[in-house]
Amino acid sequence: MNMQWSDFLRSRSEQSHPTDPSCALNDLSHFGLIRVEGEDAMQFLQGQFTNDMREVTEQHSNLSAWCSPKGRMLTNFRVMRRGSAYLLQIPLAQLEPMIKRLPMYILRSKVTIADVSDEWARFGLTGDCAEALLQPAFEDLPAAANDALVRGNSLLIRMPGPTPRFELLGPAAELMPIWEDCEARATPMDSNFWALQEIRAGIPTVYPETREAFVPQMANMQLIDGVSFTKGCYTGQEVVARMQYLGKLKRRMYLAHVRSDTPPRPGDELFAQGSSSGQGAGKVVDTQAAGDGYDLLAVIELESLAQGTVHLGENGPALEIRELPYDFASESA
Repeated sequence: MNMQWSDFLRSRSEQSHPTDPSCALNDLSHFGLIRVEGEDAMQFLQGQFTNDMREVTEQHSNLSAWCSPKGRMLTNFRVMRRGSAYLLQIPLAQLEPMIKRLPMYILRSKVTIADVSDEWARFGLTGDCAEALLQPAFEDLPAAANDALVRGNSLLIRMPGPTPRFELLGPAAELMPIWEDCEARATPMDSNFWALQEIRAGIPTVYPETREAFVPQMANMQLIDGVSFTKGCYTGQEVVARMQYLGKLKRRMYLAHVRSDTPPRPGDELFAQGSSSGQGAGKVVDTQAAGDGYDLLAVIELESLAQGTVHLGENGPALEIRELPYDFASESA
């Protein structure tokens, strides 16, 4: 974490705050940031990731994934642009493996890759209050999900999902007064709250426990503008394209709720009596406590779901399937 930002947040911990989480502030230092820059940066990333790097500008970010040659996601992340540099925002648990492996593919490209997690401060603002709280600092706000704008040296991004949500990244000195203005109405929340908003937005996160568990379409990446099918070749592209145009998707990601005495974990197996595979009917992608149980994203075998109830664990509680904020009918397969 940026030390100036860390000291600032520590100084705010004794402040009196509202208690309504419908207007929430989130420190986002639980994400890592990787900077990729250089003369060949765009072409290099274009050959590695599922989405089109030509679409990433200071006015637009995108979601993307990095796949194995077998088309299985090693990790996924948000890609942003600041000047000539690309910023990859990734869960800290996935930062070290990526920062070690990605440079192996540079070869003779003119590209530099660095961990800049401690150079930037970043926080999120969630709720119907968000636009009004940000307008004093930003005359205009990004209009569509994933759009961005620059103010000074900071970047503001509108996040996808059913609830208004924004992320700010920049030097700590620029973000501190904005945080101070927001905290008069917004409640500081922990990283679990932000993760819950991602789950409810239907945005998957690949953790070490689910590394190489899913092709992008299983996790609905094509439905949240996380895959380009027109950009050309990248690692794993043949498998991903074959699934889109020639294959039949047998598993996809659903939003669900479960009442369980034991917290679910990413990678936990799901079971159903009618599973065509004779074993697990799916796998938990991400989960957070919510109400009387846990909200979760889970990749589930379509046939198992059609035939009956899907359970957490072989003899565990049943999943209650809930509606995602996007439609499977928007899929272009």
